[in-house]
Amino acid sequence: MVQKYQSPVRVYKYPFELVMAAYEKRFPTCPEIPVFLGSEILHESRSDDGAIHIIERSCKLNVDAPRLLKKIAGVEYVFFIQKNTVNWKERTLRIEAHNETFANRVVVLETCSYSVHPENEEWTCFEQSASLDIKSFFGFESTVEKIAMKQYTSNIKRGKEVIEHYLKELISQGVTFIPRWTPPPVCGQKDERAPAVGHDAYDLPLESGACGTTKEQTGSSCPPAEAVSHDADKLDADYIERYLGQLAPMQESCLIRLRQSLQETHKGKIPKDEHILRFLRARDFNIDKAREMLCQSLSWRKQYQVDYILQSWRPPALLDEYYTGGWHYQDKDGRPLYILRLGQMDTKGLVKALGEESLLRHVLSINEEGQKRCEENTNIFGRPITSWTCLVDLEGLNMRHLWRPGVKALLRIIEVVEDNYPETLGRLLIVRAPRVFPVLWTLVSPFINENTRQKFLIYSGNNYQGPGGLVDYVDKDVIPDFLGGDCMCTVPEGGLVPKSLYQTEEEPENSDHIRLWTETIYHSASVLKGAPHEIVVEILEGESVITWDFDILKGDVVFSLFHSKRAPETSHKEATLPSTSAAGDNMQLIDKTWVLGVDYSRMESPLVCREGESIQGSHVTRWPGFYILQWKMHGPLPCSGTSLPRVDDVLASLQVSSHKCKFIYYYEVLASKDFRGSMSSLESCNSGFSQLSGATTSSSQSQSSSHLSR
Repeated sequence: MVQKYQSPVRVYKYPFELVMAAYEKRFPTCPEIPVFLGSEILHESRSDDGAIHIIERSCKLNVDAPRLLKKIAGVEYVFFIQKNTVNWKERTLRIEAHNETFANRVVVLETCSYSVHPENEEWTCFEQSASLDIKSFFGFESTVEKIAMKQYTSNIKRGKEVIEHYLKELISQGVTFIPRWTPPPVCGQKDERAPAVGHDAYDLPLESGACGTTKEQTGSSCPPAEAVSHDADKLDADYIERYLGQLAPMQESCLIRLRQSLQETHKGKIPKDEHILRFLRARDFNIDKAREMLCQSLSWRKQYQVDYILQSWRPPALLDEYYTGGWHYQDKDGRPLYILRLGQMDTKGLVKALGEESLLRHVLSINEEGQKRCEENTNIFGRPITSWTCLVDLEGLNMRHLWRPGVKALLRIIEVVEDNYPETLGRLLIVRAPRVFPVLWTLVSPFINENTRQKFLIYSGNNYQGPGGLVDYVDKDVIPDFLGGDCMCTVPEGGLVPKSLYQTEEEPENSDHIRLWTETIYHSASVLKGAPHEIVVEILEGESVITWDFDILKGDVVFSLFHSKRAPETSHKEATLPSTSAAGDNMQLIDKTWVLGVDYSRMESPLVCREGESIQGSHVTRWPGFYILQWKMHGPLPCSGTSLPRVDDVLASLQVSSHKCKFIYYYEVLASKDFRGSMSSLESCNSGFSQLSGATTSSSQSQSSSHLSR
């Protein structure tokens, strides 16, 4: 497996030329980096005007590895080849390095770049990426990988410290300014360029490696930094520390790589960085697992429009009176504090009076509000606050709370919250736990993530009072009056819900999941091999616009758009009005006897949509008639009689042959003149994640007859 690393953008608040002078002082050896033993120039060249300077070196490293491993490998030191290209005109330095030792067994690639800050030309940016691929190493592949990762991550941030050390040394020597490169004077013209103080600004020996060492460690092999993403999409190391907290180098790398992956599949719709980071933490920074969990959550949020819950959801008066929970200042760490008097809550009465759906919506609104309060506290306290504290008072808990339907509702709510709001709970303080609590805990705890369970602190009786209790986590002047504090708490006291308010008819429960937003604009569908899902849109006049928006939840799907003058026939009555079709129905409208090019024609080229992708697009109709949107399972292309099938196609076919492809979709028909500014239209690529997206981008509308975007 190839290990990868991608750094955030690290900023030196010094000009590029001064940073290069500091960079020079690290060589040929650097006491600040003991593993770097020295280097030898193999090749050096300059352009005629002196603007481009290229140096290639062989660097000697003393890798910190067990003596036995070095003896088995038969080497004491490791050598790397480093190529450095400085462009004084563009004010950039590109560093490329690869290992020379064991090159046939281990492949180490590193790319670094220094460039001018895009918003301040007196500052310098640094980026670094690397990859490690251990093909074979005498049976010690795993050991070598661990050693490499440990050394690489320990030296990454050290590199910036070394540069800053030499910058301070230069300043202490009176070197505070080095002039920028200017073209050499033409023949006979006097050279008026100012010399550098103590250095030749354009004759700096350059060495590769952000930390002064070339690494046989981990990282992500990457194209040049400027090709990775737009500057606006990059993360600054200072921003990470200020708003996300202290992250290990590999954690920073995971965040950046997952963010880049989401940019590709969810353009303009990615969540805020703190939200992405929560899912990474929930999956121990396993990028693949975090991506899967996050993409499923984003589809869930989109399908049920959870992003708008704070604007659209208004709790019934019954909840305001009998739901014993509410926000109450913050704890000692600045986390928002939520108080829940669960022992005083009539869970049975609330479920019977309101139903499971209303309770779930209310809990989701609490979680959305919690994320909003975390952002506000981050700005107020000047440090990252990404989770909240919940104080649960169990005084009054009894067997009534163990009513089976109520416990079932609680478990299902916990499941939804665990899947979609991971790592939002910073601490759970449970006080006045009665004897019946272990029974409830036995029922509930298996459904709670292990990382979450470790945040629980449980106090029985009055153990929460005094040292080691609430005062360790909550200021005295914030502890509620009903827990012996001096602060008046406005959380409702609850009580029994009158039976006269109970619902007389219960809606049938969905056995698979809690229903949310039965009026959702999105529809669910599944396709099998040979059984596509199709919907028909009748256009009565030309120059209308069909827009669509769909997310692939499972499998790979091919999307197509067709036109026919004939109305398709179907055995499903509801299929004639696709907007009212039941979720999950599969409809096939194109008759098997129809001939493409005769009975119907293709309006859009087939688009292969991969699992996890979000697709938006539009088509400007040219003729009246019936337009058919089709989704079918993607399979390998049929091969000719003389060609063999590709291995990738065979594997893909085996992988999806026994599975359904699932997706959610929405479509709309607009008059052409109303399309561009319509608030109800998809506006192609516009994000629906209002609460989670830091910024939403909108793609320009296509001037052609159709437009597709991912």
